[in-house]
Amino acid sequence: MGKFLIGPHMRLQEWVAEEKGYFADEGLDYEFVAKGGSKNLSVKSAVELPRDQIRGAYQTIEEGRTCDVSSACHWTVNMAAAAGHGKLWADAYSVAAAGIYVPEDSPIRRPEDLAGVPITVGYQSGSHYATLQALESVLPRDQIKLHFGGMLMHRLDLLVDRQAPAATMFNAPMYFAEQLGFRKVIDCTFMIASVVPGDAATEDIARYFRALQRAQQDIDLRFERYTHYYKREMPEKYRDRMDTRLYGPGERLVFLPYTQQIFEETQQWVNDWQIFDDKPEQRMGYGDSVLHA
Repeated sequence: MGKFLIGPHMRLQEWVAEEKGYFADEGLDYEFVAKGGSKNLSVKSAVELPRDQIRGAYQTIEEGRTCDVSSACHWTVNMAAAAGHGKLWADAYSVAAAGIYVPEDSPIRRPEDLAGVPITVGYQSGSHYATLQALESVLPRDQIKLHFGGMLMHRLDLLVDRQAPAATMFNAPMYFAEQLGFRKVIDCTFMIASVVPGDAATEDIARYFRALQRAQQDIDLRFERYTHYYKREMPEKYRDRMDTRLYGPGERLVFLPYTQQIFEETQQWVNDWQIFDDKPEQRMGYGDSVLHA
């Protein structure tokens, strides 16, 4: 068996587990895959792109990732697993603080001010679903306007360059945007799940998560000791400007089950928004879509 390939997800836990030797303590023979093993994603753009050029987290999972455990928003992992593109690891999930951000001098002050404003998100990625979920209780659906401008770093570029009037951010890029003075209009914190290959070595996955659980406790106790790790996954052009003393703990792992109720409620919500073209009866159920230790 080859090395266990780990794809970090703009969070601290993997780096802390490596620093503290927790992966080694679990007997895991591992290595990191840069940027979570993602393939080339969507092209950064401030204009409307043809639908066939828009790509996001779901497409990356569909094509096959190059690591043994990788993370994406729970909506995408849920849908991908139900379509047979790997399994959703059901013994833990995480929660990422997120929000819709605008420039400091923007006239947008309240969630209602976002009516008709193009909000830059990643297609079929966490920001896509989280933005809809945050705004559906505030605005009529026909007043929620999304702009598919690229994945997380693409959106950060568009926001920093003032090419997007609003964008949904999370984890380290969110803290960086706040450092630069961008304002959060509304919170859209969301759940993240892990996807593993259908033939994954369950014990290795369990070792990996046991190491992360120890790292999570270290972060809970003294997160400020580890925020410097955010620089590892940020674009080099931003690193010298980052003051990670200002940053928070970011994504938090929760060692509770991703239940059948969560799975089915999520499927129903995605269906209601018609985010995917396939039909619900074409998808597998909970038992065939998830993996437990």
